[in-house]
Amino acid sequence: MDILCSKAEGILTIAFNRPERKNAITSAMYQSMADAINDAERDADVRAILIMGRPEIFTAGNDLDDFMKGAKPLADEVFEERPVFRFMRALNAASKPVVAAVSGAAVGIGTTLLMHCDLVYAADNAKFSLPFVQLGLCPEFASSLLLTQLAGYPRAAEKLLLGEAFPAAEALQMGLVSKVLPLEELLPFARAQAAKLVALPAASIRATKQLMKSSRAAPIIDTMAVENKLFGAMLLAPEAKEAFTAFFEKRKPDFSQFA
Repeated sequence: MDILCSKAEGILTIAFNRPERKNAITSAMYQSMADAINDAERDADVRAILIMGRPEIFTAGNDLDDFMKGAKPLADEVFEERPVFRFMRALNAASKPVVAAVSGAAVGIGTTLLMHCDLVYAADNAKFSLPFVQLGLCPEFASSLLLTQLAGYPRAAEKLLLGEAFPAAEALQMGLVSKVLPLEELLPFARAQAAKLVALPAASIRATKQLMKSSRAAPIIDTMAVENKLFGAMLLAPEAKEAFTAFFEKRKPDFSQFA
């Protein structure tokens, strides 16, 4: 299975498991993760959620073949019922603490989703990137807001406008991750942190998380709506078509023809 979900000792573990495609995420994978988080919300035995990839790769982001199948004009309410929206809404709304363990590349939404987690730990081989502009697109799921809040405008502008990959040490400086560890220590540490959360009073954890997130809850929802409407329109524009065509043809895109 491309997404492995398991429950043990109060922790729901959601693991990307598609190494042959660098853990690229399909609509079915998004739906599996959305369902897992929503089920965890209703399951009193689950007190923390851990999201992880594989030692060599967290996720390469969207599976572009699968992603482009949905690239067609849709009404806003239909567009926002795509599985990726369901997953990100579930992640953003989760009342239980979410821990992420990142090793290898976290591309596009692989980095965006981390901004909606509570504790993020990275291996020293982790690399992050937000290459939306490079694909003729724009930021998604409130990443333009959250990265600016975390890192400040100049650093966020560098990462979002240029879309270049950056290492774990820089992610730590920016506040995107809480700690960087040697690869072999990452998962044991992340699981231990999740176990600490399980042992604490669940009601106190939920209340504290709600209080910390309450002041930015409305701006996140509003920014998601604006970003995703623009993202959907840009997905059908000539610049994105050129970017995706160049990707599949394994050549450098030429944006000089577009104003």
